[in-house]
Amino acid sequence: MPLDPPPSAAEAGVDPRAIRRKVAWRIIPLLFLLYIVSYLDRANVGFAKLQMSKLPGFTEDVFGWGFGIFFVGYLVLEIPGALLVEHWSARKWFARILVTWGFCSMGMALVRTPTQFYIARFCLGLAEAGFFPGVIVYFTHWFPRAERGRALAGMVLAIPVSLMIGAWASGALLEVHWFGLPGWQWVFLAEGIPAVVLGVAVPFLLADRPWQAKWLNADERAWLEGKLEAERRESAVAGGVTLAEALRRPTVWILALGILATNTGGYALSLWVPTAVKNFLLETRGGAVDSDVLNWTCPIFACGLVGVWLSGQSSDRTGDRKWHCVAGQVLTGLSLAGSVIPGQSWTVVFIWLCLTGFFANSWPSPFWVLPTLTLSSSAAAVSIGFINICANIAGLIGNPVVGTMKTAGANDQDCLLFLACCYVTGGVIIATLRLPKKLA
Repeated sequence: MPLDPPPSAAEAGVDPRAIRRKVAWRIIPLLFLLYIVSYLDRANVGFAKLQMSKLPGFTEDVFGWGFGIFFVGYLVLEIPGALLVEHWSARKWFARILVTWGFCSMGMALVRTPTQFYIARFCLGLAEAGFFPGVIVYFTHWFPRAERGRALAGMVLAIPVSLMIGAWASGALLEVHWFGLPGWQWVFLAEGIPAVVLGVAVPFLLADRPWQAKWLNADERAWLEGKLEAERRESAVAGGVTLAEALRRPTVWILALGILATNTGGYALSLWVPTAVKNFLLETRGGAVDSDVLNWTCPIFACGLVGVWLSGQSSDRTGDRKWHCVAGQVLTGLSLAGSVIPGQSWTVVFIWLCLTGFFANSWPSPFWVLPTLTLSSSAAAVSIGFINICANIAGLIGNPVVGTMKTAGANDQDCLLFLACCYVTGGVIIATLRLPKKLA
């Protein structure tokens, strides 16, 4: 358990850099893999849509609401999930999430009607709920404040990786017809299995707290626990609040509204990009098969790898979180708006979309450090859960709006401009955030 008072590194006879390396290599790669699987299983419907749209009754409006209803289920366990990681067990909670969402993801292959589609998406969201805020809280148990941006970047890097892998793998799966099943069904069946396998393995691979980590020696465990406990006390003195007070802080609401606006564009963007790319190719080249569409989509998401990594490194090096976040949000909107300028060739449009992919993945890691800087551990857990509720309400807003716009006759350019405005609005809101100079 944490020591009081915490020993210095010299007193404890440990090398802080060696401890940081051990923790990073033990935790980040595994959570990185889990988040790849998580994001792939929620987003692969955007790839499968290229074939599912041929099913009777599956209009653009149906897909918009199906994309969005995922977040209704997801919202239910946001705050409880964060608190369970803080006060119970991360590894057990993550294991439950992985196994159930893996089976729910595979169950998507059984849908035949819009109603079944809505139910399956709701169940998938319910199964996956609590994972992301749980990971944010889990990182506060292992990484001192100065390293959280880089650690979060390592995990958030999984978003573009999952979309890139998903585009490539789904493109290949859409071409198969094993056992008489169409490719879109194999997308869900094949991509749901890894979650179940990892769920069984997670309890044996993760430790909940440093004092349980057998791969650290006793002195290393004591020093790390002491360091983290000292930072928790410092945060409590600098700006810690009670649970109820946390939800009355302007900072919490600015972060919540900022990510609500941004993710209204972001969640819709990740799910509608394959459709937009297909339509761009049809307009500029006259045609495109599904596998070609996803091959073009893959590099757009790959650009996000560079964006998220550079942002995490830069925000840790400079200590700035706020303006790294704002820049990523605003530049995403401007790049997205650039892609719809009339009369451009596919090459120019593709460059704009690659820039969009770069900037769209650069803001989350600095953003998610902000709520952990000024709150006590329990208040931070609830605040993170609340902020992530707003982040996921955005998925319920943006996707149905785009689906309704398209059903009503709006073209892709109109929809992408709407998403661009969402990103810019989010950046403007976060720009109003005020942090104590010591923690900014």
